[in-house]
Amino acid sequence: MPRLQDKYALITGGTSGIGLETARQFLAEGATVAITGRSQTALSAAGRELGDSVLLLQSDAGDIAGQRTLAQRIAQQWPRLDVLYVNAGDVTHRPLQEWDESAYDRLMDINLKGPFFLVQSLLPLLANPSSVILCGSVSAHIGLPQSSAYAASKAGLLSLARTLSGELLARGIRVNGLSPGPTETAALGKLGLPPEEQDALRDQIRKRVPLGRLGRPWELAKAAVFLASDEASFVVGAELQVDGGVGRL
Repeated sequence: MPRLQDKYALITGGTSGIGLETARQFLAEGATVAITGRSQTALSAAGRELGDSVLLLQSDAGDIAGQRTLAQRIAQQWPRLDVLYVNAGDVTHRPLQEWDESAYDRLMDINLKGPFFLVQSLLPLLANPSSVILCGSVSAHIGLPQSSAYAASKAGLLSLARTLSGELLARGIRVNGLSPGPTETAALGKLGLPPEEQDALRDQIRKRVPLGRLGRPWELAKAAVFLASDEASFVVGAELQVDGGVGRL
């Protein structure tokens, strides 16, 4: 029997990279899947890849009112929600002196504030039992230059996974963090860095990986399948690091 048979699963930021591959793996494991994306064009492209059964929902992860609207749209379509994978994120990296308040607030809205209010909005729909997966980052554990705001947002999200796991456990909701290490996705091209700085950062990141390579999206997707499935029914408030050893060795 497929590992996610009869489960309804929402993946935010599901139009590319880890989110898109996770949607593909969830479908293969029998789940009914919805994905969000900010761009309708990207959503349509993802829909063509994933098939007509996937529910495509345009949503900006940093729009707080939009999180409530997203929850309402899910409730209109589905009887419950068994899996929530909060994957959407702003990966901007830049030197400390180049941050301004607007860019900082935008990153925090997408990476921390938005997820908080999305979980809150989806509470009435989350089943007993259900699984909430918050996408952290190994950056929360290492001192990677130019990652200050990003790493802080992910550290906050991982803390939220621990605290909400305690608060929501009585409702049958397991909350866990899934922290990727450096992964070969288009996100590496969205750091907001000039090309030469981006190449230098990529080399610096690769050198930090004990395995000597970047991760692959399917490796993260398979970890998400585990956390979403009943196989992880005894995993609560944990952080699963899939990072090639970056945060440990």
